Amino acid sequence: MYLRPVRFVDTPVGLPDGGALRLAGGMLWFAAYEVRERGGARSVVPVEAFEPWVASLSPAKAERARLLHRRITSPRTPLMLGDRVLRFDQPQVMVILNVTPDSFSDGGRHVDDPAGAAAVGVAMAAAGAALIDLGGESTRPGAATVWEGDEIARVVPVVERLAAAGVAISVDTRKAAVMAATLAAGAHLVNDVAALAYDPRALDVVAASGCPVVLMHSPAPAQGPHGCGGYRDPLLDVFDWLEARVEAVVAAGVDRAKIVVDPGIGFGKALSDNLALVNGLALFHGLGCPVMLGASRKRIIGALSNEAPADQRLGGSVALALAGVERGAQIVRVHDVAETVQAIRVWRGLRDAALVAP
Repeated sequence: MYLRPVRFVDTPVGLPDGGALRLAGGMLWFAAYEVRERGGARSVVPVEAFEPWVASLSPAKAERARLLHRRITSPRTPLMLGDRVLRFDQPQVMVILNVTPDSFSDGGRHVDDPAGAAAVGVAMAAAGAALIDLGGESTRPGAATVWEGDEIARVVPVVERLAAAGVAISVDTRKAAVMAATLAAGAHLVNDVAALAYDPRALDVVAASGCPVVLMHSPAPAQGPHGCGGYRDPLLDVFDWLEARVEAVVAAGVDRAKIVVDPGIGFGKALSDNLALVNGLALFHGLGCPVMLGASRKRIIGALSNEAPADQRLGGSVALALAGVERGAQIVRVHDVAETVQAIRVWRGLRDAALVAP
């Protein structure tokens, strides 16, 4: 069984008691669940009718429905990132900072210049980024695998400088040695496109450190992030994969409250798969973890905008970030921090005004 919050409303004011619920302790309210089962028809259950509906189910299905309901409506625990607190009662922006020669959007811009890269990261934080996501290996399709020693040499000097400046740092890596080195240098969070399934030692490093981690979906993470999906239903398949991965990571000693999930837009997915994941993003709140959406400058934008090149996808990137926020994404991962922060601040102003409108 799957529950997806639908029928979002501006405010619960004026609705019957219990007619709308707050999504994950954030800024959105919803009035119904879309109920899905594999191979079955979809139905919609208003939230005020949730308990009578659950009472009509078999014991196993009722238990599943209540579990998903608790996960969807429970506030997300803030993350401690050094001296900073990352709260999820409002959307947060993670900004991408690559120190690679071959990333699809900004490769080569900051390679071999740790001081310059760190200065850019500090400026990004000043522009409103809650997290700087530092990458030393490109994950674009066809990119070569980077030896862990080279990746460490690229990212650790930047991490040290950003940490000294008091910036919250995420490190985008699949490799345990890079995770360990960057955490020791002052990084706060691991963002792994392989969901700790590429390097056999990665899970132990994260569990031992106690750091937060982003688990991203890709079809075959042990082989690489861009395998063929072969989905029966992309939304449900990705949900099932992430649910199983979260449970495995928790069983290995990682605190569930420190896990963020990412459906992996553009990783082993066709355009139709990506569109289904963005449109259905609210389903992933049923995992009980903060949800991150990373669609900035990706192929989905080019496919929908006359093949605009990566450096001309600002409008589409902001549109997708707002689409994620409107479906409850707690983090959006972007390249263009100032523009995205401005858009989200305007969105927040509209939401606040609607919430208290007579």
